[in-house]
Amino acid sequence: MPEGKIVKALAGFYYVLDGERFVQCRGRGLFRKNKITPLVGDEVVYQAENDKEGTIIEVLPRKNELVRPPISNVDQAILVFSAIEPAFSTLLLDRFLVLVEANGIEPVICISKTDLIESAELKENILSFASDYQEAGYRVFQTSAENMEGISSLGPLFEDKISVFAGQSGVGKSSLLNAIKPDLALKTDDISSHLGRGKHTTRHVELIAIDSGLIADTPGFSSLDFTGIEVQDLGDCFPEIRERAGDCKFRGCTHVSEPKCAVKEAVQKGEIKEYRYTHYLSFLEEIKDRKPRY
Repeated sequence: MPEGKIVKALAGFYYVLDGERFVQCRGRGLFRKNKITPLVGDEVVYQAENDKEGTIIEVLPRKNELVRPPISNVDQAILVFSAIEPAFSTLLLDRFLVLVEANGIEPVICISKTDLIESAELKENILSFASDYQEAGYRVFQTSAENMEGISSLGPLFEDKISVFAGQSGVGKSSLLNAIKPDLALKTDDISSHLGRGKHTTRHVELIAIDSGLIADTPGFSSLDFTGIEVQDLGDCFPEIRERAGDCKFRGCTHVSEPKCAVKEAVQKGEIKEYRYTHYLSFLEEIKDRKPRY
């Protein structure tokens, strides 16, 4: 039977890309009974009814999957955070980074709307944060869809990969995608002055072909929980903590109150930024306080 990749899910239909043709499919009836939900990004086996329609028979094993946005087999996540409107938040960025790292997805940080920076103080702060995250081991790009700053440097990132564009509502994800590929003409909206946050302009997940890669423009969201991440796993989601954990005296060190902790020593020396460590401690408490699910 033929195979393909789901590139869009909408109104109960799955649009499967098989070579250069698209096949509109429904899931087989057993999927609901067996609690199988096909996701955008899934590699699937389908039974063709004609050249344009078919039924998905099998969802092949996934290497990863996200719940919000609902997508699978992601290679990298482009985390878009605006310099202003809405304001840059290291706490929210770190929540996104933990979720991405926990799912084995390569994160890339994209700071958008740099053209709106007017004060020297804000510009210095953004440069400082960019430097901090680069030192921690992340790739960081500063961009503007308005004046095209940094847009050309994003292109090579997408080659032969499935990439997710994700971030808080209103940070300019769709604007960036339009700047990268103008013929997309994705809908964008300004920040809501009443709510102080972006209007949701993306209503479904869809994989968009850009050169040899696929990019998902995803619905904006601003809250994340750490379901599925355990206390012992959290440190691995911070590259600078993961790098030093092996030098701690105790195996399984949580880097809180244990003696001879290499992570705490790095914080004291300024090798790990204090705000990153503070966020780690906050997330650790959140995981510890999480109510068990039965």
